[in-house]
Amino acid sequence: MVGVLGCMAERLKHQLLEEEKIVDLVAGPDAYRDLPNLVRQVDDGSRAINTFLSREETYADISPVRLNSNGITAFISIMRGCDNMCSFCVVPFTRGRERSRDPHSILTEAKDLFEKGYREVTLLGQNVDSYKWSPNADLKGKAQIEKARETDIVNFAMLLEMVAQVHPELRIRFSTSHPKDITDDVLFTMKKYDNICKNIHLPAQSGNSRVLELMNRTYSREWYIDRVDAIRRILGDECGITTDMIAGFCTETEDEHKDTLSLMDYVRYDFAFMFYYSERPGTPAAKKL
Repeated sequence: MVGVLGCMAERLKHQLLEEEKIVDLVAGPDAYRDLPNLVRQVDDGSRAINTFLSREETYADISPVRLNSNGITAFISIMRGCDNMCSFCVVPFTRGRERSRDPHSILTEAKDLFEKGYREVTLLGQNVDSYKWSPNADLKGKAQIEKARETDIVNFAMLLEMVAQVHPELRIRFSTSHPKDITDDVLFTMKKYDNICKNIHLPAQSGNSRVLELMNRTYSREWYIDRVDAIRRILGDECGITTDMIAGFCTETEDEHKDTLSLMDYVRYDFAFMFYYSERPGTPAAKKL
């Protein structure tokens, strides 16, 4: 029995099942609970597929078994999906809309990890800064969250503080931050707690405002520099900044590429993931640019 799981399985389902015919089972990222039923379908002689993208599934009540871990560092997923429709990115189409986990389940997982000997956790999300949860929302998405009373809402700065308070010997990291959403509140929370590691992954993608607009990143070069300046002002030069960069995006000129190089000179990143533009089928950039 051959199965393919995850967001790429969702995108390639027809090719895997109908064209190449080497796969019996395809499960998208929100269909893992359905795996026993899908396996039964294959056992009965059928091919099985479930790539339905949920607006509610966060796997908040699932405790991962970490068989391939070093026993010291672990990852905690705090949200699923993405609402940022960057024109080059396939994630919103393969992982669905943003939904945030109940903070109590996140804290329970962090405490359990610490009790088991883990000493560093990384809070994961496609865009952790947009984490937003409310008990009134019943985990059903942003529309209901926005109707909830402001005092009920737990944002990322508040969640970060809660996790930092689990134990002073538990080191906290997080990834990824979106430049349009990272707030001074998050930076002041990082400054307040010694066990929150002073490192921020802040993907720029480009240093040119026209290219950023084509990418639908929803911020300008000036906005990005303002956020970098805020990091340096609040956390000092000891805070590491890392990034992602794309070179050669649709219609980018040599002078616009030089804007990216000058941004890198300005920020002086500690590390960067750098790529030439690679087209993703089905994205707005592939269709229109």
